Amino acid sequence: MTGTLFLCATPIGNLEDITLRVLRTLKEVDLIAAEDTRNSIRLLNHFEIKTKLTSYHEYNKIEKAAVLVEKMKQGINVALITDAGTPGISDPGEELVRQCLDAGITVTSLPGACACITALTMSGQPTRRFAFEAFLPYDKKEREEILNELKNETRTIILYEAPHHLKKTLIECREYLGNRKMTVCKELTKKHEKKLRGTLDEVIAFYEENEPRGEYVLVFEGKSRQEIKQEAQEKWMELSLEEHMARYTDQGVDRKEAMKLVAKDRGVRKRDVYNELLKMK
Repeated sequence: MTGTLFLCATPIGNLEDITLRVLRTLKEVDLIAAEDTRNSIRLLNHFEIKTKLTSYHEYNKIEKAAVLVEKMKQGINVALITDAGTPGISDPGEELVRQCLDAGITVTSLPGACACITALTMSGQPTRRFAFEAFLPYDKKEREEILNELKNETRTIILYEAPHHLKKTLIECREYLGNRKMTVCKELTKKHEKKLRGTLDEVIAFYEENEPRGEYVLVFEGKSRQEIKQEAQEKWMELSLEEHMARYTDQGVDRKEAMKLVAKDRGVRKRDVYNELLKMK
């Protein structure tokens, strides 16, 4: 029989935020794969867990995943833990999961702490729909592409950020997202846990006066559909009616249908478009 991969959520700060099921599993499996063994050994020692430990991180994730898969094929049970939180969320665990599933190995997830969900639920921002982007990429072009995609995102947006990049990221978000409402959560579940709510301008002003310390989760309010619609209408209004009509007729749309589309774009009645075009003649 093949082994199983257990995705074990570990605390994001407070050591009490670990489940009895995770503790039992970490003791019972044959091997624990950890993102940073130096960090994880402290957690395991605290709970007196003696299971053998091996490293599995961003820089060995493909090759080491293959090694772990072979072990599981031989009947070895493996638990995967990350530095903090749920494995597979913004970390190399997703590669191991993919290889296990491709190899027909059973994968199960033991739920627990997760920074993005913890921040979202305490942020005061809408929680029904959200877009999780984790850390923005360091590559400038890729970073700009993602921020451009988020400009008209109607869902609540969640980002992670380190203290030394926080101010720069907030200023970039102000440029792309506008002065929208947000909540900054820091040091979640820890002694100095704090949250700051306000507009982006207010948050930027706060961190100009107060040096960022700790790990941050940024939760931004989504853009309203009404605002997106209004901005689109304003953009169309920059064109004359004939120019706007030409956008459609040049594509082979007949004039009657083009008037209907123009009216919808501009947020007016079709008859109003028709009458204005008549006046121009």
